[in-house]
This record gives sequence, C-alpha cells and structure tokens, in this order.
Amino acid sequence: MQEPSFSYKIIRSARKTIAIQIAPDGGIFVRCPNRMPVEDVHKFVQSKSSWLCKHLAEHCAKPQLPVLTAEEIRALAQDAQRVVPKRVAYFASKIGVTYGRITIRNQRTRWGSCSSQGNLNFNCLLMLTPPEVLDYVVVHELCHRKQMNHSRQFWDEVQNVLPDYAIQKKWLKENGNALISRLP
Repeated sequence: MQEPSFSYKIIRSARKTIAIQIAPDGGIFVRCPNRMPVEDVHKFVQSKSSWLCKHLAEHCAKPQLPVLTAEEIRALAQDAQRVVPKRVAYFASKIGVTYGRITIRNQRTRWGSCSSQGNLNFNCLLMLTPPEVLDYVVVHELCHRKQMNHSRQFWDEVQNVLPDYAIQKKWLKENGNALISRLP
C-alpha cells in the first residue's frame, strides 16, 4: 500500500527541531532547521502521514465559520478595549503583579503575549470565546509577569488563580483555529 503524498510548505529557521502545522485553511507547514536536507523533511512528513490524514479529516469535518468583515473586527476590537482592561486589572490585583500598556490586535498566531517590560497584547477574537477562556488568557499573560517561561512554576502560578485552567486551555486548542480562520 502506497503512503499518501502531501503538499506542504517548508519554513526554515534557526530552530533545532522539526514540526508540522495544519493551518486553519487546511494548508500544511513544516517548520525545520535551516540546514535540514529536503529529503529528511520529506521522510519526516511521510512518517507522519497517518497523523496528517487523521487531522486533515477532522479539519474537513468541522463546519467553516463565515469570514469576519472589517466592521465586525473593529467592533470586536472595541469590545475588547472595553472588557479586557477590566479583567486585567481584576486579575493583576489577585496575582499581585503590575503591567504596562494593554494593546488589542487581530492576530493569526497568538491569543495574547506579555513583553519583558510588562506590556500586554490580546487578540480581539477573544471576544468570541466564552468569558472563562478570556479570563484564562488574561491570567496566563499576567502570570508571565512572575515567570517569563512555561515552566512548572509558571503553570503552578496559573493554577493558583484558575484551578480549572486546563478546561479553558483545551477549549482554545479545540476551537481556536476555527475562530482564527474567520480573519480575512
């Protein structure tokens, strides 16, 4: 039996490992080290063919949500400008941290981020998630004010504030790509 062949785009960088990503539109991206031979990349993709078949089938089975208009994105950003700073202030006092600027963006790859200066960025698409998921992302970023990594200590900080954070994290993993695919 011949293994299926997949069309994919190779993205090279200074990384040390190889990884496969299925984009919201179903495109396949292989991220690999700069000097990895193309033959090795191809062998890796072929070795992951059953994983790819399974995840591509799941992707195709999910209903595609309509693409958001520029007006809808602006409305989400305005809602986020109103809601997110209040959630940040509430959880920052619970965690005992300070923060800098809060910026709302419409991003394809991140739900939030925290700079070393304490500036926070959040994706406006969080307004399409359940409130508990928004709170999880806020707490996640604020906990980076104590731990600028994803160590066990970091996750302990998150769990101290949100004991059931894993449920929200799982929701984002299962539903996040569908929301991001709504960006034009």
